[in-house]
Amino acid sequence: MKASDLLVRCLEAEGVRRIFGVPGEENADFLMSLEPSDIEFVLCRHEQSAAFMADVHGRLTGEAGVCLATLGPGAANLVTGVADANMDRSPLVAITGQAGLDRRHRESHQNMDVVGLFEPITKWSWSINEPSTIPEIVRRAFKLATTEKPGACHLELPEDVAGRDVEGSVIHPKRVRRPVPDDKIVDRAFERIRRARSPVILAGNGTVRRRASEQLRRFAEQTGIGVLSTFMAKGAISRHDPRCLYTLGLGSRDYGALAVEAADLVISLGFDMVEYEPHLWNTDGKKEILHIDFLPAEIDQHYPVGIEVVGDLAHTLWMLNERAAATGASWELPEQARVRAKMTEDIERHANDSGPGPIRPQKALWDLRQVLGPDDVVLSDVGAHKMWIARYYHCDEPDTCLISNGFCSMGFALPGAIGAKLQLPERNVVAVCGDGGFLMNVQEMETAVRLGTNIVVLVWQDDDYGLISWKQDNTFGRHTDMSFGNPDFGKLAEAFGWEGLRCERAEELGDTLRRALAADRPALVSIPIDYRENALLTKRLGEIAGTF
Repeated sequence: MKASDLLVRCLEAEGVRRIFGVPGEENADFLMSLEPSDIEFVLCRHEQSAAFMADVHGRLTGEAGVCLATLGPGAANLVTGVADANMDRSPLVAITGQAGLDRRHRESHQNMDVVGLFEPITKWSWSINEPSTIPEIVRRAFKLATTEKPGACHLELPEDVAGRDVEGSVIHPKRVRRPVPDDKIVDRAFERIRRARSPVILAGNGTVRRRASEQLRRFAEQTGIGVLSTFMAKGAISRHDPRCLYTLGLGSRDYGALAVEAADLVISLGFDMVEYEPHLWNTDGKKEILHIDFLPAEIDQHYPVGIEVVGDLAHTLWMLNERAAATGASWELPEQARVRAKMTEDIERHANDSGPGPIRPQKALWDLRQVLGPDDVVLSDVGAHKMWIARYYHCDEPDTCLISNGFCSMGFALPGAIGAKLQLPERNVVAVCGDGGFLMNVQEMETAVRLGTNIVVLVWQDDDYGLISWKQDNTFGRHTDMSFGNPDFGKLAEAFGWEGLRCERAEELGDTLRRALAADRPALVSIPIDYRENALLTKRLGEIAGTF
């Protein structure tokens, strides 16, 4: 068989179901080998979108999503999505074509060091220069991509290598149990928790793994300790749980910060510093931290670890739960209850907004939450709306609000929503985008129609790069010109074969969203957004008192 045939067989052995990509001349052999396979090739309109789709597949399944591009510009177009997956801890394997070995040593058409390009943004980047090594290389890439903390790997297949004859057999993956911590260190950790007067849990990205979330919920219920989630840990504990203190992660001081300030111990679970730097919530570096995660703690002077428990997070929480059940350890934490009450009041404040004109972000997210079920999925693009989603949209289950908060790339939500709908066809999938980020991958509207993925995209229109304006206003008291023009979103939707809806009145938004979700094709809903609320939120956050 050809080397490309062997590569496909190895991908089949890894359980790959879809490959998202844009083909080129240099991976023609691979596409021919893929044709008789059960693996579905999802043709995208831009390589960046293919990587975002694979990224979301990895987040939702825990399996490595796979994306494909050709050499040179095709490979370079993958970079943003691959970097996003790597920094957001999504398992992904990117495969690129390459010039033949016979011209790699000299300047030639589209020939560039793609392996070197991907090295800084992946866990491993490698070129397959000998066909017989394909089984080992593929197995290593998938194993590294899914090993905690998950991330991206890159494989390159030169065009002349792809067509060479080879004999070989695949290496089938074996289930490997992650290491667990020693009883003695868990005993120390639990004893430190028992001595705490006012502990609080900071739940990070690692807690949205299914088993970890289950154990976290049990631990919070048994002990009464409140849980603050980072943006990417939404749903690790249900929004209805009285121990849910909502999110921590805005640059400004919020109610959740009061729970941290009142705590004498921060129990850090699966926390990832790429989301929210410790100096923003532990300013003086004096807050004691109990670090529990798959990997040792990153070194940061504002993250002083008292005790470090390294191992499988779900198993560690199970061990703590056994100790909590045996001792009956629990806390009454009225300060945390007040934090939850104030934030709940804030979330509900604009539920009954009405009238024409720009719609407040709080109202847009209230109505979105009301029309979606507990298992439906929202994806946030990057921009001012992401900050509002982080604060006001909360979840019942893990992985039902996907936010890019490591690499934070605009253009993520529309292709990501297509990837989510392919994986979860029975669920409603909604992408919330600013008008800036939405147009960055607007070409994938065609992909959504062609694939029959009936997603909904809610575009917040302000004709401006609103987040940058907001941040400049906070820093300088003014902002540079960030304004731009927009298409008629209804006509744009029609041109792509989508349902196009426009809502100008706050009281009509819920019904408009229901119409979009009930459409027999993808639907685009555009609304004028009232970003005057940005400055008002900054003012309110600045007025939050130390106690209340």
